[in-house]
Amino acid sequence: MPVTPASRLRKVILPSALLTGDALVAFAGLSLGYWVRYATPIGSLGLDVPDARYGDYLPLLLLGTAFLIAAYAQLNLYEERLLLRKFQALNLIIKGTTFWLVAYLSLSLVLKFQPPISRWFVILAYLITLALMFTWRSIAYAVFTRPFLVNRLRQRIAILGWNDEASALVADLARNPAHPLVFLGVIALPDEPVPAGVPVLGRPDQLAAALRSYEIDVLIAARTDLPREQLRAIVEACEQAFVDWKIIPSSFQILVSGLRLQTIGRLPVLGVEELAINRLFNRALKRALDTLGAFAGLLLSAPLIAALAIIIKRESPGGPVFFAQTRMGAGGRHFTLWKLRSMRPDAHTTDHLNISTTRDDPRLLRLGAFMRRWNLDELPQFWNVLRGDMSLVGPRPERPHHVERLSGEIPHYLPRQLVKPGMTGWAQINGLRGDTDLPRRIQHDIYYIETWSPWLDLQILALTLVRWRNSSE
Repeated sequence: MPVTPASRLRKVILPSALLTGDALVAFAGLSLGYWVRYATPIGSLGLDVPDARYGDYLPLLLLGTAFLIAAYAQLNLYEERLLLRKFQALNLIIKGTTFWLVAYLSLSLVLKFQPPISRWFVILAYLITLALMFTWRSIAYAVFTRPFLVNRLRQRIAILGWNDEASALVADLARNPAHPLVFLGVIALPDEPVPAGVPVLGRPDQLAAALRSYEIDVLIAARTDLPREQLRAIVEACEQAFVDWKIIPSSFQILVSGLRLQTIGRLPVLGVEELAINRLFNRALKRALDTLGAFAGLLLSAPLIAALAIIIKRESPGGPVFFAQTRMGAGGRHFTLWKLRSMRPDAHTTDHLNISTTRDDPRLLRLGAFMRRWNLDELPQFWNVLRGDMSLVGPRPERPHHVERLSGEIPHYLPRQLVKPGMTGWAQINGLRGDTDLPRRIQHDIYYIETWSPWLDLQILALTLVRWRNSSE
């Protein structure tokens, strides 16, 4: 397939425009940082660094701009797949700008620049540049998602064969009208039923004509249980039409991001390697964040916990203030989870009947309903985090008998027990807590485990603060 105007727009024009815009915004941010440092009262808050004229500082600003754009490029910020993925791109901008901050400060300590680099200038430039980048990129994505442009930026995909994975993929694409991929139809295999309403673009022997006539960019194989010669012909048709060929790894229903190609002897083997969240350094980093966050959380919430405890005793004097319950943690280990009691003292006798507590549960105290609405009953779990039973971020912990039952009902449930459970998580900030769709909740938990990074944890914690009001579990 020759290069089309749409593919040139996606691959060359808009990435180049974003790179140019980023460079200009970065230079403006660094220049504004210079102005704030040396021409406003805010600059006097920093360490005493001799004043420098803008002309003398200009080479340092240009060097800083080039270094920042190089950091963005190293993180693949200008790939076409990110043109319509605003939050993924902004996440990379945070990473790249933070790396620039650390590297630039370190460089100023090692090398003797003339004029000397003010560390206060670097910090101010970091904050200003980050704010300007967010503003500029938000404007750019608002333009990219306009109807006249978004359809030219979306890659057109067809699916080879049909199964549950294909159906789930099409449903995910349909939920997001600004997704970088748009589904055109299916290349149906012989004697294979295709649901009503799903466009059929042709059969495998008509693939070459279908790729050309529908201007398909990507062909995704949902099934690979085809004769070897037929698969080879399909791949060759994609190569001749310059169409990307991808496979849904049906043999690996979970932990797909951990798949790596290895060589055993001369034979390439595809398998799951160690996940990032389980690597030694990352475990230590996550534990350090958990310890600091839990200690701060306990200190800040202690007065509120004490006040709620008094109200609980007044409303329900016959029971304890705190509620203890056995939950399952990482590796199937049991631990005692602590909450502020939000129900009648005898509620535990029927607790085994429910996986989650509904908002209108008659066992709830009046204060309990309020606490669960704002998740205040979970504040004592900072103690669980400090002890190491839980993490600030992770899948929600379940009771052992529920784990045993759900693992037999929901496919791939148990891998969520590979990591410590959390006070909040990816599923929770996406509205999947309490009495919600459990399979979708598990999918979100698996996604978190697969794609974990310190940045993802910080993003989830920030969004938890924004979306604090919710139904508790």
